Amino acid sequence: MHPFTYTRAATSEQAVRALAAAGPGARLLAGGTTLYDLMKLGVERPSHVIDINAVQELSGFDTSGPRELVFGGLSRMSDVAADRRLVEGYPALSEALWRAASQQLRNMASLGGNLLQRTRCPYFRGGAPFACNKREPGSGCDAIGGIDRGHALLGGSRSCIATYPGDFAVALVAFDGEIDVLGPNGARSLPVEQLHRDPGDTPHVETSLRPDEVITRIRVPATRAGRASTYHKIRDRESYAFALASAAVGLEMDGDVVRQARIALGGVATRPWRAREAEEMLRGRRLTGRAAEEAGRIAMRDAQPGSHNEFRIELARRTVADALTIAAGRA
Repeated sequence: MHPFTYTRAATSEQAVRALAAAGPGARLLAGGTTLYDLMKLGVERPSHVIDINAVQELSGFDTSGPRELVFGGLSRMSDVAADRRLVEGYPALSEALWRAASQQLRNMASLGGNLLQRTRCPYFRGGAPFACNKREPGSGCDAIGGIDRGHALLGGSRSCIATYPGDFAVALVAFDGEIDVLGPNGARSLPVEQLHRDPGDTPHVETSLRPDEVITRIRVPATRAGRASTYHKIRDRESYAFALASAAVGLEMDGDVVRQARIALGGVATRPWRAREAEEMLRGRRLTGRAAEEAGRIAMRDAQPGSHNEFRIELARRTVADALTIAAGRA
C-alpha cells in the first residue's frame, strides 16, 4: 500500500485546517468502508489521512423537529436506519439505509461518507489495462462499447457512463435534502441534488465539494409525503448488492388523487436522478396502475442504452410504478 501520514482531528475546524494544510492529497477517514477498499485497489493513494471519528459534534442526529430532520455527517447508517421516528414517518429514508451494504458495513459507515462513495464501475476499480477517465483523466472509457450491463442509462457522456452506486442520496434528493459543509472560508449549504456532478468532459471531478470542505450535517425538510413513501430497490440478489434500478417515492394524497409526488431514481444514472416530469404528470390525477406505469415511462424517457443494459429501461419503469403503488398503500 502507498505510504501516508495520519492525524486525528477533535473538531470540524481542526479537520478543515488539516485538509487545507495537507493539500489535494489528503483524505478524510470516517467509517473507512470506501476509503480502505479503494486504497487497497490503488484507486485512492492519499498522502495524508485525517481521522474525524473523534469529532463528537458530527455524530448525533435528531428526527423529532417539526421543521426538519437533522443528521450529523458522522451518524452511522445502522443507527439512523433503526430510528423509530424515521421508520414510521419517513420509511423511504430508513429503507434506503437498510437496503444498502451489509449489517457490518452499515454499523461502520457514516452518512457523509455514504453520500461520497465512488462508483462500482469495474473498469474504474480494475485499473490497468482498462481505460477510465474517472481514474486517469484523458485515458478514455472502456465501458463505452464494453460490458456495460450495470452502467448508466441517464446522465452519461462521451467520457463516462459510470453509475452512481448509493441509495441514501437518492432518497435525500426525492425529499429535497440539503447538506451543510465547512471549509476555510466558512460554512455553506447546498441541495443534495447539486452535490454530484454530471460527468461531462471531467468525470474525475465527481462532486461540487471543494477538496478542503467537510460535510457537517444533512438536513431534510419535514413533509407529509414522508409517511407515504418507500425506497424500492431491484438487484441481482436480495441483499448486499447494488441496484439495477431503484426508486425513492413520496406521496401526498387526497383520497386516491395525487396532490404531490416525489420521485428519484437510483442505479440507472451517473448521479441521483430526480424525475420531475413524472411528478408533474401525476399531480392532480388518480393514482391508477396505468398512471403509475406512465410515470415510469416518463421517468426513463431519455434513457440511452448501451450494448448490454437495455433491459434495465423496462426494469426501471416497473420499479417506479411499483414504488408508487407501495407508497400509495401507506398514505
